[in-house]
Amino acid sequence: MRNPRCLSVLSILVAQACADQNPRPDVELVGIAVLPAESFVPGPTSGQFIEPANGVTPPFDGRQPVQGFSAVIRTRRGTLLGLVDNGFGAKENSADFVLRVYELRPDFRTADEGSGDLTIRSAFVLRDPERHIPFPIVADADDYPGSDIPVDVRIRRNRWLTGADFDPESFRQVGDGTYYFGDEFGPFLLHTDSTGRLLEPPIPLPGVRSPQSPLLGDDVPNLPPSGGFEGMALAADGSGLRPLLEKPLVGAEPVLFGYTFDLATGAYLHADAEAATYRYALDELGVAVAEFVRWVGADHLTIERDGAEGLEAKFKRVFRVDLSAVGGAGELTKHEVVDLLDIADPHDLGGAGTGRFSFPFETVESIVVLDDSTVGIVNDNNYPFSLGRHVDTGDPDDTEFILLRVHR
Repeated sequence: MRNPRCLSVLSILVAQACADQNPRPDVELVGIAVLPAESFVPGPTSGQFIEPANGVTPPFDGRQPVQGFSAVIRTRRGTLLGLVDNGFGAKENSADFVLRVYELRPDFRTADEGSGDLTIRSAFVLRDPERHIPFPIVADADDYPGSDIPVDVRIRRNRWLTGADFDPESFRQVGDGTYYFGDEFGPFLLHTDSTGRLLEPPIPLPGVRSPQSPLLGDDVPNLPPSGGFEGMALAADGSGLRPLLEKPLVGAEPVLFGYTFDLATGAYLHADAEAATYRYALDELGVAVAEFVRWVGADHLTIERDGAEGLEAKFKRVFRVDLSAVGGAGELTKHEVVDLLDIADPHDLGGAGTGRFSFPFETVESIVVLDDSTVGIVNDNNYPFSLGRHVDTGDPDDTEFILLRVHR
């Protein structure tokens, strides 16, 4: 049965389909699964520091919304894990949102089968029971920051990390089974075991300082807010991580810097912010790169986007970059793979009847490579704030997991 919430705005699809009269014929929608916006797991009361939006009135008593997927990976066991970001979009309003990783179980609707349902289960919560973090976190306090609301006893007892502590936007599983998470507040790398337990202090990026960093002190930030590690690739041989800044350094040209973190030494291979391994030039319409993953061989995929949603969205594209062919200063050449606002839908999986499908969300942040020619893409629905799909009804965005058949 077709999910009526998948595409409730025919006008969005028609408008976006007409925007490009020569779409790429070699990329098409082959699967879709949807997690409804109103999806929760038991946990500390959340949303106590946000305002009502899109018909949703917080707080969420005894519940945590399942939302904000910022990265999806396939583990060595073949399971799909999804990372949620800091919660409600800001350090100041997310102290009651627990940082968590979910196992995703999509039953993709395809041309031949599938319900189109996306179900989840909580895999693990990020936590610091051994007190590796060298600065105060929410779990150290009696009350949530700036309030007289007591911190939930589970957060304090387990030293769970929250959205006021870190903003994890990317993660990778490395050879020993542990995980590295890319954070935006530091920006930091967080190293955990397979259950989310922090193994060492947060690892800062040398020379780069975010205004949200708890280590900023009297230093002047050289990174804009929410400009840290949105994307992070793992080297083909597993020897290192390649975190990419989401936004340019303050005062710099519209170029994003990517760095190399060597797993053997546990250190970055640069001494200052300008000594980047890779340099990625933004499109005129692009404001950020929301994902950076290895595809096949030296080929990597990025998601570059604008900051708009719904009918206002103009630029949401996937690009290929070849890390074996870079300029002398690390310049990457990008090649468009697909315009996410205009995807071929020959099997009408989106339900619009136009043969086209659009992914008109403000934040499209996850790519997971399933094989050489199939990639999955997931939106960050920013519950309850984003309104990219259901603009006619005013309902908050669902989480949509789409499969694309992509030829190199």
